[in-house]
Amino acid sequence: MSLEDLNDEIEQAYANADDELAVSLDRETKNELALLETALEPEETDELVRRAIHMLFQTSVETGTLDFHLRSGFDVTYDEYLSGMTFDEMTGADQYPSMDDERRYQF
Repeated sequence: MSLEDLNDEIEQAYANADDELAVSLDRETKNELALLETALEPEETDELVRRAIHMLFQTSVETGTLDFHLRSGFDVTYDEYLSGMTFDEMTGADQYPSMDDERRYQF
């Protein structure tokens, strides 16, 4: 897969995400959500979910987990996604023809 494939899938996922998501919670998650809601006292429970998504995203970027999954699935990194071009495109490495190792040192 490529950077274009990643962009297409992100756009599709964004379009599929409604303003409201119905999420089923298990007992442990409900307990943790109730504790967070009680301690942090947000205006709405939705605010905690938004914060959780931001924290998961930030942690995934900082630990390299996001890059690992992007490289595995799309052969790009988050930086390449942000810049809109691959590392080879940025450095110009894709402009040169591949070297033929068998004839490389023949005169």
